[in-house]
Amino acid sequence: MHIELPEKRYYKIGEVAKAFDVNTSLIRFWENEFEVLKPKKNKKGNRLFTPEDLKNLKLIYFLVKEKGFTLEGAKNKLKENPDKIKSNHHIILRLEEIKNELTQIKNQL
Repeated sequence: MHIELPEKRYYKIGEVAKAFDVNTSLIRFWENEFEVLKPKKNKKGNRLFTPEDLKNLKLIYFLVKEKGFTLEGAKNKLKENPDKIKSNHHIILRLEEIKNELTQIKNQL
């Protein structure tokens, strides 16, 4: 999954939810369920997500929405070997980018 967000230090929950095409309530729910998600909160209590939070959200989205893991399964997977999962996810994202580039080249021919 590729999300389109400008480079910023912090992202509001609405921006994040729109980028992932999910409801803000799901983002808040995942924040409660997964320890790796710890967005900062301003004085009003609004959540501010960092680029690191976005990486963790991508990983959670990948496991739950794309791979079909249950929440418990995704939690266990993240606790088992988080570095391996992050590495595998990064490889999958890169392969998707390459596939898109090759498809574009094929269409131009």
